Amino acid sequence: MDISIQGLGDPLGPAKVVFVREPRVGLEAIVVVDNVACGPAIGGTRMAVDVDVREVFRLARAMTFKNAAAGLAHGGAKSGIVADPGCSPAQKEALVRAFARAIRAIEDYIPGPDMGTNEACMAWVHDEIGRAVGLPRVVGGIPLDEIGATGLGLAAAAEVAAPAIGLELAGARVAVQGFGAVGVHGARFLAEHGAVLVAASDSRGAVHAPAGLDLAALIAHKHEAGQVAGFAGGQDIDRDAVVGVDCDIWIPAARPDVLTADNVSGLKAKLVLQGANIPATPAAETWMHEHGVLSVPDFIANAGGVICAAVEYHDGTQAQAVEVIQNKIRANTAETLDRARADGLEPRAAAEAMARSRVDEAMQYRRG
Repeated sequence: MDISIQGLGDPLGPAKVVFVREPRVGLEAIVVVDNVACGPAIGGTRMAVDVDVREVFRLARAMTFKNAAAGLAHGGAKSGIVADPGCSPAQKEALVRAFARAIRAIEDYIPGPDMGTNEACMAWVHDEIGRAVGLPRVVGGIPLDEIGATGLGLAAAAEVAAPAIGLELAGARVAVQGFGAVGVHGARFLAEHGAVLVAASDSRGAVHAPAGLDLAALIAHKHEAGQVAGFAGGQDIDRDAVVGVDCDIWIPAARPDVLTADNVSGLKAKLVLQGANIPATPAAETWMHEHGVLSVPDFIANAGGVICAAVEYHDGTQAQAVEVIQNKIRANTAETLDRARADGLEPRAAAEAMARSRVDEAMQYRRG
């Protein structure tokens, strides 16, 4: 595991970086608590074989901005368990429980689900240390993936962003990279506005139908086959070819840095809704801005999950969570676009300025 932290950090954070090892179960993990000026930090626990400290730090900083932009009384953090999320259920539970015990003393970090973990994992964490969000309904949680909290937020961002570029959601063609919990629900909520899914990919392949895919049938196929490839209602294409599919709205909902200087010029979309965290490199963000592609930054567009988690943490209801997600993301998308236009900034720079100003103000109230 790469444990180098040279070059990480600035006056905002990170507040702490913790490396965890438990040889008896093969656990290696990283926790980055970036900033807690607004309150105890909420951030997901991801599980991946290649997660490292720099990725976790970048994700933790995104959470600082995401929580501040959403006006939550929480700072930002993230953690990564270095393991195959497809390991046996018994091994996964052993790793997650060992991880939970190891972070018991990091009381300013509240874990939540992320790529490679889910509500069951958070139930194990909560069982061990009494501190987690994104819990199953049966233990008092508001299940983020079940209600599609992040996908709901993507649709709310689209409601504001699409009219800003003269795009009608009804009939808009959507392509999703990463047809999992976020991508599926993003497509589903956009379909409620009349949008049409024309392409979807996952780690194993991609499928494309210019006239539109039957969303319900594709979801059922994915559940049964474990992949989108082979769906009878579309044509299989190369997994990475989804970047260049002719569409109006493109949703990256997979790993970081999937849009780069090398492939971003293939985009044909007018609007990018960043469902994944840090899905575009700075060079890709600049290219989109210069070529008239409106890209709504991750910590604005995909904040639905953490907003739902914060409502859960403060004993709110599912109905309250749905209302808060929509209201906050619509307002923050509008403010981001207004700032970008007024100041001539890329949307990400405008959003970061908004979020940073809120964190800076909160830090003024903290003891030095």
